Amino acid sequence: MFKLARHSKSKIANWWWTVDKVTFVLALFLIFTGMMLVLSASPSAAHRDRLYDEFSFIKKQGVFIAAGLVLMVGFSMQSLRTIRRLAVFGFLCALGGVFLTYLVGDATKGAARWIKFAGFSLQPSEFIKPVFIVMTAWLLDANKRMEDFPGMSLAVLLYLITALPVFGQPDLGMTILISGVWALQMVWAGIPVWLILTLFSSGLILVTGSYFFLAHVRDRIDRFLAAENEIGSQIQKSMDAFANGNLLGRGPGEGVVKMSLPDVHTDFIFALAGEEYGVWLTTIIVMAFAAIVVRTMIISMRDKNLFVMYAASGLAASLGGQAIVNMCSALQLMPAKGMTLPFISYGGSSMLASYLTMGMLLAITRKNAAAEDKDNR
Repeated sequence: MFKLARHSKSKIANWWWTVDKVTFVLALFLIFTGMMLVLSASPSAAHRDRLYDEFSFIKKQGVFIAAGLVLMVGFSMQSLRTIRRLAVFGFLCALGGVFLTYLVGDATKGAARWIKFAGFSLQPSEFIKPVFIVMTAWLLDANKRMEDFPGMSLAVLLYLITALPVFGQPDLGMTILISGVWALQMVWAGIPVWLILTLFSSGLILVTGSYFFLAHVRDRIDRFLAAENEIGSQIQKSMDAFANGNLLGRGPGEGVVKMSLPDVHTDFIFALAGEEYGVWLTTIIVMAFAAIVVRTMIISMRDKNLFVMYAASGLAASLGGQAIVNMCSALQLMPAKGMTLPFISYGGSSMLASYLTMGMLLAITRKNAAAEDKDNR
């Protein structure tokens, strides 16, 4: 029988005995939950898109999951030094992709965020998020370690280089998420109070301006603030799904709202979980994301390596923040954003970006990762 002995010097054995197994298992649980929900939503989604194969979406999702698991485990085996280098390379590629959307981007729902080629759609802004977080952590760590290194200033510059092109697509939700995670990292690094107030004020001006100048943003906010009988059809159907599910749910595959809810396999998959499995599964999903974020924060704050603290907390916050946006949108607690639920929603770019984020997170929080990093500097 194959065993991974503690004294083994193989890379797989070293990974197994150093990776945070609790976070890894929680990620696998969310992935498995997503497979069940996409399987249930696939026939209705395929029917709406007039696809011959009613299981087309779950088959594609299976490919994404297989590729994503390889990506996640592969990245989780890397050293901190390698993660930083891959982040730089990934950032340059993703930023180039964001700029490319301005030239050949496919416009959907008021924003040109996707690049289509060979039958596939790629959203570069999904991939820029995790690598941006790691690069920011690297700069802030260097700012503390090197007396004359302008890490804080470079982190501000990096943020502007990243956020402005993403906002210009326009993608207000992704910009807000990136801004929030970056602000968290800057607070950990001891950003001056005046700069915090300046950035917060700039954010309010940006959101207010988006309402007046971006039609699709104004439309979503207006529908969110509308009276109950004027709520947008998707939001109303999402709320109906939760009402139908109640405490225990209608049962696997027994949901009815999915037949008329267009984005049930992507943006509103949380509503499908509520209808078919009830409060118990939705609560477990919330607790799983919360456990990943809280556990990561605790592990990173115990580590004396500042890069580990900045990067791990930022990556965990990005997963948790995206999950909060998706779930709150489905529950009509905030305007619908069109942001997927990590590991669960159907999608190529969003799924692979989630796996990339988790792979980096597992690599950064591995036992002895900081000690190995110190030896390599």
